[in-house]
Amino acid sequence: MIALSFPDILVILFYFIVVVGIATYFGYRKSETSRGFFLADNQLGWFVIGASLFAANISTEHFLGLAGSGANHGLVVGNFEWLAIFFIMALGWILAPIFLRSRVFTVPEFFGKRFNNTTRLYLAGISILAYIITKSSISLFAGGILMEHMLGWDMYTSAILMMIITGIYTIVGGMSAVVYTSVVQAFFLIGGAILMTYFGFLEVGGWGALKAQLPADYFSIFKPMSDPDFPWTGILFGAPILGIWYWCTDQYIVQRVLCARDEKSARYGAVFTSVLKLLPLFILVVPGLIAAVLYPGVRGDDAYPMLLAGNLLPTGIKGLVVAGVLAALMSSLATCFHSTATLFTMDFYRHFYPDAPEIRLVLIGRLSTMVMVIIGLVWISLSKYINAHLYIFLQSIQAFISPPITAVFLLGLFWKRLNGNGAIIALAGGGVISAFRVGLMFVPAKTVAQFPTLQWLADLNYLHFAIYLFLISSALLIAGSFLSQDDRKDVSAYTISGITLARGRAVLAGFLSASRRQLFFFSLMIIAAIISLWRNIF
Repeated sequence: MIALSFPDILVILFYFIVVVGIATYFGYRKSETSRGFFLADNQLGWFVIGASLFAANISTEHFLGLAGSGANHGLVVGNFEWLAIFFIMALGWILAPIFLRSRVFTVPEFFGKRFNNTTRLYLAGISILAYIITKSSISLFAGGILMEHMLGWDMYTSAILMMIITGIYTIVGGMSAVVYTSVVQAFFLIGGAILMTYFGFLEVGGWGALKAQLPADYFSIFKPMSDPDFPWTGILFGAPILGIWYWCTDQYIVQRVLCARDEKSARYGAVFTSVLKLLPLFILVVPGLIAAVLYPGVRGDDAYPMLLAGNLLPTGIKGLVVAGVLAALMSSLATCFHSTATLFTMDFYRHFYPDAPEIRLVLIGRLSTMVMVIIGLVWISLSKYINAHLYIFLQSIQAFISPPITAVFLLGLFWKRLNGNGAIIALAGGGVISAFRVGLMFVPAKTVAQFPTLQWLADLNYLHFAIYLFLISSALLIAGSFLSQDDRKDVSAYTISGITLARGRAVLAGFLSASRRQLFFFSLMIIAAIISLWRNIF
């Protein structure tokens, strides 16, 4: 457990006062319209979008998981953070204009307009289930471990406190409270993580000393194809499938862009997030390497907690790092609560009650958030059954969920002929295959070993599995679309080809405007920086 001094406690109290103050302010200014409660009245500027996107993305499982992977495997896990930048760019430059012009509240609603209502309900249901099973449970599990090491609280006490505080301001203030508290939380989590890395480097003697005390393969950004955890083929071809799903179709992320004041704000916000995503490898993965040097033989899940509990951080700084971890937990929980409430209200309730008044939609949104908080409290009672093995299992679930959704979304953007029947076949077929693969995890190893094909499938790396499932889902989408009757509805507004052909010269003229040209070259500089880091530093 961390020994917190009085200055450390003051810093943590200051964090809570700031967050509660912002939440209270937006609680008094709460909007009673659905667009105000769920999309902050479409008034978010680029800075708020970018900072809150980063805060929503970085949760306690990043502090725990990235540092843990760094301690056990080295820098390779940082690829997921840097590859994300390409998909964030795609979200801002290509997809944000399409989403905003469609005036949707949710990504499943966009799927419904592009394909049909069945795909909308399917995606909304899968997303809600995934948030309950993975996002909230992983955040609570990782947060509980860190709270126990940091403050000596048991998992129940820390989780209940965080969920109650976060739940209250999410229920009352809606999206505005969620995003503006996330901006403050982004400063705390980034500042705390930077300070941890800085004092860690001082302790081990700098970058050169760190490299000298660890195996050379810890600093290899790509692993051999035979690597059981991070094969380079899985990183280059499988991870992008997960990345497109998470950054371009997940309501948890895209809802920030849907709140943008205009296309320019969405685009600038995405590029700002891209800049911030350069940091996690250095401020979250590298501390894991530092822990491996300072505490030889450290288990992955214990890397960051041991750094926190040691004598690495001076008085006052330790409180700021603890506040950063609290910020990561609260921002992710608030986003999970509100995204789930938005999906349930706008994709299920409004679907069955299309004439529901605005005030009722807001009420349903608040009640849905309250239900999510209650479900989260139930998860706390199950937390004793969650261990490091199940934690990794829950992380890999995303690789089983995402390929069918990515296939339907990506191909649907570029090929107008693909229809709702094909989308349902791909989503359902891919879902069955995914469920079968997950089920193999619970079959005794001796039984699986009797069937070579099942053994191959069970041993298949989850990133490689994502590649195969994406290809199968794409084939099902195409076959299902061409073997069924084309409904011939106009989907040009929801595809890349339709928009570019319709707008032609206007798009080109806008792209060549001075502000877009500057942002475009800045985006290229970010991509060049990633390539340079891949080639030269590691």
